[in-house]
Amino acid sequence: MRKIAANIRLTVVLLAILVATTSCKMSYSFSGVNISPEVLTYSVDYFPNRAALVQAQLSQVFTDAMMDKIQGNTNLDLSNQGGDVQFSGEITNYETRPTAITSAETAARNRLTITVRVKYANVTEPDLDFDSSFSRYEEYDASAPLSEVENALITLIVENLVEDIFNKAFISW
Repeated sequence: MRKIAANIRLTVVLLAILVATTSCKMSYSFSGVNISPEVLTYSVDYFPNRAALVQAQLSQVFTDAMMDKIQGNTNLDLSNQGGDVQFSGEITNYETRPTAITSAETAARNRLTITVRVKYANVTEPDLDFDSSFSRYEEYDASAPLSEVENALITLIVENLVEDIFNKAFISW
């Protein structure tokens, strides 16, 4: 008799937990991504390069990286336009400058910096919208011409920029 009563109590507790968790509006996961269940789609507009120094592939590399990050880390479906969450903006800065000078007054290290302005719109929760600039850099040895290290640096910088943007849009810790 005691065992039956214990099983009934356990069943009631489990049902109460199930009901409580299915009636919540927010969705949580072990990855930290926090997206409302009403958000089903996302869109990423092409990010034009409006920097003074234009790197030919940067716009496409950045736009593709944004889409790949969202696709790989959420269950959202890509929409060509007007997703439930929307990313748009532009590349505003692409520059390289010396950061460390030697005793002979020559550059020992250079820094490549990329800045992106991002407008994020959340149709279901407009209070989460933002319009922010994100900037990241990587340093490289000044003895190496930029043309030799540029693609690898862009890959690292874009990866970090996309991570920062993704975190601001979807991670609520």
